[in-house]
Amino acid sequence: MTRSANAALIAQLTTAPALPALAQFALRVAVALTKWDTHRRTRRGLQGLSDHHLRDIGITRRDAERELRRFF
Repeated sequence: MTRSANAALIAQLTTAPALPALAQFALRVAVALTKWDTHRRTRRGLQGLSDHHLRDIGITRRDAERELRRFF
């Protein structure tokens, strides 16, 4: 892309109308739920790792178990 095309795209993005309040709220909820789900799946993944693999990523079995007990 040329500089003028980039500038036109940036101008279009910065002048785009803001989302309605309800859409902003829904987007924030969706982002939070996605983060929580990612954390949950990652923590559950720790459960299946061997002590050797845990050492490779720099945590102990005790650290992994503590992380598994976290709610969010």
